[in-house]
Amino acid sequence: MTMWIIIFWVSITLAITALFYVSAKIPSLIEFTPVSEWGSFKQFSLGLLITLGLTGLVALCIDLINAIICVMYVAMIWVLSDFVFWLIEKIGHITFEPYVQGLTAVLVSIIALSIGWYLDHHVWQTNYELKTNKQIPDLKVAMFADSHIGTTFDDIGFEKHLKAIQAQNPDILFIVGDYVDDGTTKDQMINATRALGTIKTKYGIYYVSGNHDKGYYGAVHRGFSEDDLFHELQKNGVNILQDESILIDNSFYVIGRKDYSIKHEQGGQRKSIEELTEDLDHSKYMIVLDHQPVEYDKDADAKVDLVLNGHTHGGQLFPFNQVGQWIKANDLVYGHEKRKNTDFIVTSGISDWAIKFKTGTKSEYLIINIKKENERSDLLN
Repeated sequence: MTMWIIIFWVSITLAITALFYVSAKIPSLIEFTPVSEWGSFKQFSLGLLITLGLTGLVALCIDLINAIICVMYVAMIWVLSDFVFWLIEKIGHITFEPYVQGLTAVLVSIIALSIGWYLDHHVWQTNYELKTNKQIPDLKVAMFADSHIGTTFDDIGFEKHLKAIQAQNPDILFIVGDYVDDGTTKDQMINATRALGTIKTKYGIYYVSGNHDKGYYGAVHRGFSEDDLFHELQKNGVNILQDESILIDNSFYVIGRKDYSIKHEQGGQRKSIEELTEDLDHSKYMIVLDHQPVEYDKDADAKVDLVLNGHTHGGQLFPFNQVGQWIKANDLVYGHEKRKNTDFIVTSGISDWAIKFKTGTKSEYLIINIKKENERSDLLN
C-alpha cells in the first residue's frame, strides 16, 4: 500500500510538472510579434491559460483523468522532440525555429494518442499454443479479463465481441475478473450476462472475480451488489469459482481463486494454492484462474500447469509498461512466461478502466490451444 501511495504522489508531481512545462513551451508556437515582446511571466501566463483551456476541453469530451494523461504525454514527447532537434542541430549544424520543434511535438503527440485510443477501443484476438505431456484431449480455451462493462463498450458492444469469440468454437470460456466496474449500470450488467448465456461451448463458462467486481463504492452507487452479479451469472449458466476447483471430463481441473484484493485490501481470507491442489490428482492437467498475476513461485511449486491472469491491462502506457513488475506488485505484466513446468499467461484485457488509451499494448481476448506434447509423434506412428 505504501508503494502505491508513493506512486500516486509521484504521478501528481509529474502531472503538475507536465502542465507547467507545456505552458512554458506553448508561446514558442505563436508567431505574433506583440507576444514575442512580452516578458517571460506574461508569456508563461498565456501558455498556462491555453493549456488549462485545452485540458478543460478534453476533460469535457472524455474526463479529467484522461485530460491529464494527454498533457503528460504531450510534455513527454515535447521533451523528446527538443532533445532530437538539439542533436540534429549539434551534429548537422542546422538551425530550426522554436515553433518547428513545438509543432512537431504537438503533431507526434496527437498521432500517438490517437493510436492509443484506437488500440484501447478496438479488440484483437491473440493466440497461444501450449504443449503438455499429460493426458488431455486437445483443448481450445477462450479467455478474457477486464471487460469493465460500460467503459470502452456497453452491453451491445460486449455482445459483438462475444460473437467473435463464439466464431472460434472454443471448448471452454474463462472470464478472469473485472467483468464489471463501478460505472456499470444494472441494465448493462444484466444484458451483458444474458449475452454470455448464449455462448455455446463443450465444457461451459467459468468465472472468477476481480478487484472491481465487488464495487469500490457500494451497491447503491451502481445499482447492484456483487451478490446480484453472481446471481445473474449463475442464472445464465456461468460457473463461479471462488477458491474451489472442478474436474472436467475426468481429464483436467479448473481451479478458481478469490481475488488477491480479498486478502490484501479487505482483510479477508483466500486459500493458498497448496490448499486448493493438495487433494487433486496431479497426473491431470490443472488450469488456475486468478485475476491478479501474483504468487507465481508458489503456483510453480504447486506444480499446476497453466495460470491465467488479467488485471494489469498490459502495462497500459508506454514507457511505464513494466512499473508493476519493477515494484513487485505483479510477477508478470503481459504475455507468456514459463517457470519450472508451469505456463503463465497475462492478458492486456478486452477493455479498460479509467484511462482510455493503450499506448504500450492493445485490447484483446485470448484463444489458447492446449495439445499433448507427443501428439505429432503419435500421428507419425
